[in-house]
Amino acid sequence: MLLIDTHAHLNFAEFNADREQVMKNSLGEGIFMINVGVNYESSKIAVAIAEKYETGVWAAIGLHPENIEDSNKESKKENILPEHIRENDFNFRLYEEMAQSGKVVAVGEIGLDYLRLPKDKVAAQNLKEKQIEICKRQIAFAREMDLPVIFHCRMAHQDMIEILKEEAKNNGAIKGAVHCFTGGVAELASYLALGLRIGLNGIIYKMDLGDVIKKIPQERILLETDCPYLTPPRLAPRNNPQNVEIIAQRVAQIRNEPAESLIAIANRNAQTLFGI
Repeated sequence: MLLIDTHAHLNFAEFNADREQVMKNSLGEGIFMINVGVNYESSKIAVAIAEKYETGVWAAIGLHPENIEDSNKESKKENILPEHIRENDFNFRLYEEMAQSGKVVAVGEIGLDYLRLPKDKVAAQNLKEKQIEICKRQIAFAREMDLPVIFHCRMAHQDMIEILKEEAKNNGAIKGAVHCFTGGVAELASYLALGLRIGLNGIIYKMDLGDVIKKIPQERILLETDCPYLTPPRLAPRNNPQNVEIIAQRVAQIRNEPAESLIAIANRNAQTLFGI
């Protein structure tokens, strides 16, 4: 093993034509991966993919906030890709069945996303509240399944931190990570105080996160691609797990640390958190 891509989406349709080859290439270079679901269908595909491999491939299952049904919008029902299907609620029973697979190592990605809220203020608030409620239920699900959580948070850090503080106060610390971290130093401090790890990917090329990256303790860093999205510059448009090494090199450069040391520690962090 060279590196663990802790957040990939080879379960998405962008990889339908050459998924097995991409995985063969990645595993051949020592790149292990966790494929992450965003709804029931994409989670089910992630589990099926992981179960084909004896080692090096795992799955996370969960309902992404952008895959939560907005009651103010009419949903498309035909010719929709699995990862775009929306769900009105989190179906505990269906996800529990998937969680029985030994290849499921996390609940995720779950959380809050306020980027594309309705323009109407009342509708926007209603959707925010629905995201918050479903996020809380999935945290409870993760506790019951004894799995760590992969959190997605975009333009919603204040609400996310409040949820996590309340949860920690009532039920104890949550095992998990904030994927694709986009917060500032203050948000970082809050997540670190809650015991969470921090996922870094190609977003570091799009946002000025240098100060944040330097302040993350080594034992909290996770490396990821979020492929097929967030491709590092000057590469083919579709991201893939092999590019996690490029992310590692860039993070090490920003932190003025040897890449080999950073990679070894990030791998250990992933193994510890996800039990892999």
